[in-house]
Amino acid sequence: MNQTKTLLIIVAMTGLLVWIGGMLGGQSGMVLAILLGLLLNGVSYFFSDKIVLASYGAQPVSQAQAPELHAIVANLAQRAGLPMPRIAIIPDDTPNAFATGRNPEHAVVAVTEGIMRVLSRPELEAVIGHELGHVKHRDILIGSLAAVLAQAIMFLSRFAGFFGARDEEGRSNPIASIAIMILGPLAAIMLQMAVSRSREYMADEYSAHLTGRPDMLASALERLEGYNRQLPMHDAQPATAHMMIVNPLSGGGLMSLFSTHPPMAVRIERLRRMPIEAR
Repeated sequence: MNQTKTLLIIVAMTGLLVWIGGMLGGQSGMVLAILLGLLLNGVSYFFSDKIVLASYGAQPVSQAQAPELHAIVANLAQRAGLPMPRIAIIPDDTPNAFATGRNPEHAVVAVTEGIMRVLSRPELEAVIGHELGHVKHRDILIGSLAAVLAQAIMFLSRFAGFFGARDEEGRSNPIASIAIMILGPLAAIMLQMAVSRSREYMADEYSAHLTGRPDMLASALERLEGYNRQLPMHDAQPATAHMMIVNPLSGGGLMSLFSTHPPMAVRIERLRRMPIEAR
């Protein structure tokens, strides 16, 4: 069921890309958009982790550079029966984290500098457990694919705002241009919501069982949301917001009305109801 849903979402995002291409350039635009969609899906499969990491300026770190972080990830990965993922640090004071890559063998766990400063070790372990849940459930591929396709959709939507859409006879169509500018990004966000929301609950539950401390993840989420409201990430992007453990766009504005994440109060309440398991 999860694989079918994933396939349908990717098809829907590719279809949206093709529709925008058709509105911008007619039949030729549709053909180019189809080729672009195929290219992006291929590029996303092999290089989405590098694209997403580069967009946030994340830098891989060795065990010597971040021994405590490596120890936490290695311990939890072993407990989860996962290969040791690569680790990257994002140079941002706002605490947040995400995982990316096409499969568990090529996974990357990325955390901001801020999250390592503001969370206690048990809270950080709970966050890493959440990200390993995404790796275990293979959410990282669909999240990365959706991020790259959403970026393309939003780029074409902005392109429509500058150059305008055309009808079949090549005449300017201002109504279509406005529709693309508004509906394109909105549809991309709605599709990302379909990708992300149920998977966040599953990753929360996975962390709770992996670490035995759902209370620590609840505490971490509470603190992370507060920091992200007060100090939004500098490089936060709507196309990749769904990959973060906490919505980096939650500081306000229209995007906060269409959050790719479940309501934080619900996530925390679910975790508070789970039993603490001795380790």
